[in-house]
Amino acid sequence: MSPNVNATDPILLGKGENLQYLLPAFGNRHGLVTGATGTGKTVTLQVIAEGFSRIGVPVFLADVKGDLAGLSQPIAPHPKIDERLQKIGITDFAPTAWPVVLWDLFGKDGHPVRTTISEMGPLLLSSLLELNDTQEGVLNVAFRVADDEGLLLLDLEDLRALLRFVADNAKQFSTQYGNISSASVAAIQRRLLVLEEQGAEHFFGEPALELTDIQRLDLSGRGVINVLAADRLIQKPRLYATFLLWLLSELFEELPEVGDPEKPRLVFFFDEAHLLFDNAPRALVSQVEQVVRLIRSKGVGVFFVTQNPLDVPETVLGQLGNRIQHAMRAYTAREQKAIRAAAQTFRGNPNLDTEQAFTQMGVGEALISTLQAKGVPGMVDRTLIRPPTSRIGPISEQERSEVRSRSPVGSRYDQTLNRESAQEVLQARAEQRARVAEQEAGKNPESGRPAPTQRRSNRQTPTEAAIKSFLRSASTTLGREIMRGILGVIKKT
Repeated sequence: MSPNVNATDPILLGKGENLQYLLPAFGNRHGLVTGATGTGKTVTLQVIAEGFSRIGVPVFLADVKGDLAGLSQPIAPHPKIDERLQKIGITDFAPTAWPVVLWDLFGKDGHPVRTTISEMGPLLLSSLLELNDTQEGVLNVAFRVADDEGLLLLDLEDLRALLRFVADNAKQFSTQYGNISSASVAAIQRRLLVLEEQGAEHFFGEPALELTDIQRLDLSGRGVINVLAADRLIQKPRLYATFLLWLLSELFEELPEVGDPEKPRLVFFFDEAHLLFDNAPRALVSQVEQVVRLIRSKGVGVFFVTQNPLDVPETVLGQLGNRIQHAMRAYTAREQKAIRAAAQTFRGNPNLDTEQAFTQMGVGEALISTLQAKGVPGMVDRTLIRPPTSRIGPISEQERSEVRSRSPVGSRYDQTLNRESAQEVLQARAEQRARVAEQEAGKNPESGRPAPTQRRSNRQTPTEAAIKSFLRSASTTLGREIMRGILGVIKKT
């Protein structure tokens, strides 16, 4: 961290009737940035992310439009920037490139983000797949079998192979663990197919993401800003939900309680949150509600960025203490109702007609109410947002390559690992059984010696037929899965 920067320095957001700040001590009380398209939400997000990084707080944000990678480059001089700096009274402005690490579930625009099936666990998977009680029971049995058999569950192929193994040996396992119906196994397989079609094979595997790698500081003490490329990911809501559900749950599970620290240990921004909530399964929404309520004590702040406050469930909205509201449209009855409702959530200011200001603000203006001393909401103020010190807009492919080349974690995540796991072990066992069965079939039942070739019938014995049927089935399944991989693109609470 720069010698002249204090870890508890407030983050300057802009100027209205007064200078408006976000206090680091209340960064873990979460926040909301809302406003219509084109009103400046992304720039506001950028300003807050820079502020946290400056005081040594790592940031993780989803870049839905591809603009936020600009944090890695200094802003270019511009007369409008100078004009706004003068209006706000900023005299120490310096264009800055911030420490950025780029991530991408698909591995194209950043380092791949992965976790394993085992790390996600049966409870999270059951919630994500929206399984009923019976199906959830079967999935728990499958994970128990994997533990007892020493089978690693790393990717979707491992889980599929395990489910087939459990189904094929249902009679044996039912005696030990309870009833296993083929219908339940088939239903789980179908739900996994939905995930796979959205690209989940990119998410499940190794090396799995270490949470410490998104909580880094650079050599000068600034918090690293982790930018997740989400322009394609947001079009696959089930996969996006999978990632978010896992990441929030892992943080809640692994991070120790810290109460109310002087600043957060990590801050998340979820841009275009309305897309997340609109398409998310109920399991994800419930998980987000719980995490937002409880993760504050872990020192983690969560900021949602969306178009309309009504896009966020009320149970989540009530937990967001820092509010930044850009202009909203009032063309429809629903939009007018949303403006009235949003205006009532701010602490009133006798010098400001809050509801009227919603439709009068220009680009880069916002109504701000952040938590002040003792956690009391400040009076709402119509504020001119300060310019970011980093580029507003996307970066070039060359610049992206340069950012990736100096990443401190690239060597760890850019190469896929393929350890022996459940799929390979179960396949090897099946092949061994087939060889033994073939050897037994080739022996004379009476003498135990191989029967003379000339006396052998051309008809298949029942054992041979079973073996060939098994091999055809395995070959067909394997072929289907390979073709799907070629044509497709995808721990408890």
